[in-house]
Amino acid sequence: MSLIIRSSAIHAAGCYTMAPIRKGARVVEYTGPRISKDDADVKYEHSPTTYLFGVGDGKTVIDGHGTAMFINHSCDPNCETEEMDGRMWIMAIRNIAAGEELTYDYYLYDGDDDEARCNCGSAHCRKSMYSPEEIRRRARAAKRKAAAGKRRNDTGKRRRSTK
Repeated sequence: MSLIIRSSAIHAAGCYTMAPIRKGARVVEYTGPRISKDDADVKYEHSPTTYLFGVGDGKTVIDGHGTAMFINHSCDPNCETEEMDGRMWIMAIRNIAAGEELTYDYYLYDGDDDEARCNCGSAHCRKSMYSPEEIRRRARAAKRKAAAGKRRNDTGKRRRSTK
């Protein structure tokens, strides 16, 4: 596979194909040392950028090193990931033209309270790299937190007004 890393309009550097790729093809393997998620959390606690990829049951991550770590997120991707025999592959989900940037949907499912803002620019952009399920979960949690705060404020107002 002829791949090259260069500047990307999506985010910093991106991975581009120099030759056409057919739908269903294995594009590149996501490689790097495998470490526990807990070790990764400690290792990258203060780092704004990581290239971690959860595998298996999610207790292990690949600490990305190599070409695949430069594949950016898109809400309208041309690739997807597939775990085969313990290895993580980036697969083409449609025919990809030479010169096109490779992308896949990160479907992030954990992280700090950051927004994980998406910059893909697709017509179907959900404005976040988090999975739709995670976005809904975070919205429900924020709603519960706001309601709890309102209850505390309402309770406080009543206490003050009864004195």
